[in-house]
Amino acid sequence: MLSFVAPAHNEEALLPRTIESIRTAMVGVDEIHEVVVVDDASADRTSEVAASTGARVVKVDARQISVVRNVGARVALGDLLVFVDADTTVSHDVISAVRKSVQQGAIGGGCAVHFEGHVPLWARILEPVARWCYRIVRMAPGCFLFCTRQAFLDAGGFDEGIFAGEEAVMSSRLKRVGRFIVLREQVITSGRKLRAYSGLEIARALGKLAVLGRRGVADRRHLDLWYGPRRLDPAAAGSRSWVADKPKGTF
Repeated sequence: MLSFVAPAHNEEALLPRTIESIRTAMVGVDEIHEVVVVDDASADRTSEVAASTGARVVKVDARQISVVRNVGARVALGDLLVFVDADTTVSHDVISAVRKSVQQGAIGGGCAVHFEGHVPLWARILEPVARWCYRIVRMAPGCFLFCTRQAFLDAGGFDEGIFAGEEAVMSSRLKRVGRFIVLREQVITSGRKLRAYSGLEIARALGKLAVLGRRGVADRRHLDLWYGPRRLDPAAAGSRSWVADKPKGTF
């Protein structure tokens, strides 16, 4: 059985698209699947929207992405876990590649990522560079990581001592367990944060974390870019679609 675990905080607008993409991707796949949505302290209709799609809904009040991912893994029933963000869509090709890689001996991995919609020029330039780097260092992106349940247990799950960057730590843990790969197939994730924040703001936030190291990601006070006030997505001006305060691959 394949379990999709989707952490969500105030994601009523984009979550239905994510779940629909999962259902569509699984058409023709000879394997039972489930979608587990872990609603972390949402103030909107995230839980109701998720339940209406047939997803299993678990509610927590943690505001910490690593904790939320672990909760989802614990309640999931599958022996193959796919952690996918609530603003990310998957395809049949990605899921087929995941299953094939596991059948061939991989215990986990990630994939390539493409940002939807219009994003700043600097982001368009860096996107292919980032994809190459992720493949070279074998690190899963925050919005999509998969592993077998046994590998998840052997790795000790996501590091609950940090509030961001948990996908990088988990990738390192899984690489110590077995063969970890980054697929060429890609998922599509929201470019809303790249539109809502300037390149300078993002560079400053990442630079601060580079200086602070683990101390930075272990303290939510240093993570305003991800856990701070929401900003309206410029591409959704005039609508009710808001930029979620979540790190990629997280909240």
